[in-house]
Amino acid sequence: MSSNRLPIIQPIPVPSGPPKYELLRQSILEEFAAKVPLNLRISASCLAKPPRNVTSIPHECGILSPEEIDITENFDATALASAIASKKFTAVSVATAFSKRAIIAHQVTCCLTEWFMDEAIQQAQALDDHLEATGRTLGPLHGIPISIKEHIPLAGHWSSVGFLDTRTKDEEDCQMIAILRKAGALFYCKTVQPQSLMHLESDSIYGRVLNPYNINLSAGGSTGGEAALIAMRGSVLGVGTDIGGSIRAPASFCGIYGFKATSYTLPMKDFIPGGFAAELNILCSTGPMAHSLRDMDLFMSVVSSAQPHLKDPRLVPIPWTGLRSPTTAPLKIGLMTSDGVISPQPPVARALAWARAKLENSNRFQLKAFEPYKVATAMRQISLAYFPDGGKTLKTHLQKTGEPCFPLTKWVIREGEGTELTSQGVLEQRLLRDQFRCAFAEYWESQDVDVVLCPTYVGPAPIHETAFFWNYTAFWNYVDYPGVVFPTPIKAQSAGIEKYATSDSTPLSDNCKYVRHLWEREDYQGAPINLQLVARKYYDSDLFAALGAIEEALELDR
Repeated sequence: MSSNRLPIIQPIPVPSGPPKYELLRQSILEEFAAKVPLNLRISASCLAKPPRNVTSIPHECGILSPEEIDITENFDATALASAIASKKFTAVSVATAFSKRAIIAHQVTCCLTEWFMDEAIQQAQALDDHLEATGRTLGPLHGIPISIKEHIPLAGHWSSVGFLDTRTKDEEDCQMIAILRKAGALFYCKTVQPQSLMHLESDSIYGRVLNPYNINLSAGGSTGGEAALIAMRGSVLGVGTDIGGSIRAPASFCGIYGFKATSYTLPMKDFIPGGFAAELNILCSTGPMAHSLRDMDLFMSVVSSAQPHLKDPRLVPIPWTGLRSPTTAPLKIGLMTSDGVISPQPPVARALAWARAKLENSNRFQLKAFEPYKVATAMRQISLAYFPDGGKTLKTHLQKTGEPCFPLTKWVIREGEGTELTSQGVLEQRLLRDQFRCAFAEYWESQDVDVVLCPTYVGPAPIHETAFFWNYTAFWNYVDYPGVVFPTPIKAQSAGIEKYATSDSTPLSDNCKYVRHLWEREDYQGAPINLQLVARKYYDSDLFAALGAIEEALELDR
């Protein structure tokens, strides 16, 4: 490794490319490193022999002051906004604390693409001056530092769509960022996403993002940098995108909250310059990632109240009521314990059993078994829809700089590689999708449920390079239903302790057999387990209200 780079932990390096590519990549990493002062660098001994779980390093490394530890560890965004408004903390002190903690988090998880502490402090000072001069905050997010996924345009900073040749410096904020900035948010870093934006592991020119709870596991993708940063308490609130699980999977792997809204609920104007071919049939969504449900509710309220549909007529102007929404009594919860293709690994099954037991003890809920609906069919169709050009554009991007094709990139394009659809072929996919959606809507109605509680993934966070199975998240993208993931107290134990139930002894498919093999072979110890709650399309506010009620029964903090 070049001495001019910032040392980071990388148990499994990303693939290297030809000399021209590596020189360009090195210059980017050196540019990043030049901005990080020596007093914010972790000791070489810690990086050389890191613990499996690195979440305690920011607290213990001696870089943060007691107040900075307090700010970053003991407040969610809602509480932090109140503390800044009451002048308990200045915006400068908050921006400083999170900027410092973010760069510590990067050194142990490789979660950042850009870090600009000086700019954040300047923003914060302007906010403090405003509060001092007027006695009022700029808005409901006054002084709240928000981390942003790399591809989302932020004025004066770099973005890309998952390939080195697309890296560009944006001149203006996109619509989402402009709304957050007007509400008083400040920005201090951007976070790692995977090559092609289409992995459930965030590996890129910056390196491989590590799971803070077990660095031998993935932090997920495509919003994996965000998830790792938030889990490390280097961010209090972040913005991600989701077209197949890209918010929900990493949030789940890292034990935080994440919300994928129904398409065209939240603004995504200018998120992807030139568009994204997958969206011809599978619309991407954006949403918050956070430490609490109420923080995500705050985010949704702020963005919705800005009436983004007035500037982007694609958006559906549904008022946000979120946690204030009424719930039916009893709330009818469908419990889907398997998707019929891959049975979840033991710790996920244990989390579902824990939730069932808690909810059955409450008279506020009616639990029902929810049988999966043609998941294998949906996955075949969505896999083809992601790359209607057969991977041609992807390969062109790689060829321009000699960027190597990463293993999971090869995996995601395998179904449709080399088969470029005509306009008629894309139309046929659209018809199949709409037929499936209508049939599923009827099926949901026949099950008579308000929401569905289910796994987020086939197991805890996967071992690096094994994040193959998107079933539990991508299905909901295909039908365009909103989904929120939330942490449970369950953590994965070793395979020697946790076993598949004897009643679940027969694999459902070859993929299910492989997932069982992974469980027996690999070490997932300490990985957090989240669950996923899903509602009908455009029932996003009702989804939040339902989870609020469920969390009370589960005795989880809100």
